[in-house]
Amino acid sequence: MVTVSIELYYWPTPNGWKISIALEEMALDYDTHLVDITRGDQFDPAFLKVSPNNRMPAIIDRDGPEGVPISVFESGAILLYLARKTGQFGGRSEREQVAIEQWLMWQMGGLGPMAGQAHHFLQYAPHMDPPQDLPYAKDRYRAEVGRLYGVLDRQLARNEFVAGERFTIADMAIWPWAHLYKRQEQQIDDKPHFSRWLDTVSARPAVRRGRDLHAELRTATTPKDQAQSILFRR
Repeated sequence: MVTVSIELYYWPTPNGWKISIALEEMALDYDTHLVDITRGDQFDPAFLKVSPNNRMPAIIDRDGPEGVPISVFESGAILLYLARKTGQFGGRSEREQVAIEQWLMWQMGGLGPMAGQAHHFLQYAPHMDPPQDLPYAKDRYRAEVGRLYGVLDRQLARNEFVAGERFTIADMAIWPWAHLYKRQEQQIDDKPHFSRWLDTVSARPAVRRGRDLHAELRTATTPKDQAQSILFRR
């Protein structure tokens, strides 16, 4: 077991879960610092020194390269860093590394943003004050997420996991968004390989621990109007 002191800046969202799952899967020692995005903690000057894009997750590795602490922001960069550091869940060869990285980038540039927009326009925007119930936006992002899950299903028809026969950081990046498919108004009865993969990953004890980290905080404590003005602040 690799013992490393990692400071995790986190809130229980799909992007936050990527890193809590990775830390659990890699059996790394970590301390959690909650960044309540409904209260504006992401704009705190101290946090901005760690994550200048005012987004969580972020980490500080107290035992960074050459023994010097390092901070890392952006979930994909964190996953790559932790995989290199521990030698776990990354590629064992150049070919395998390319496969993992391309699916990680697929999540970062495709599934994550599109599913996030689907969540926004399907779940949040219609209940804003004033309501923003936009059929075009709802249809656009619902359809694009469905297309992406079709791509994923075809990939999983050929592989047990997303990037091959091993569970990797690509799975860790994709699963947190994918397991919320119902919130994206997706049906997966016609995607048996995607469904099988969801069940397989969901059954991993470390995935469950990462997903459950402060799960109780997903129930909003900040008044809705106040939280919306913070979350959607420009």
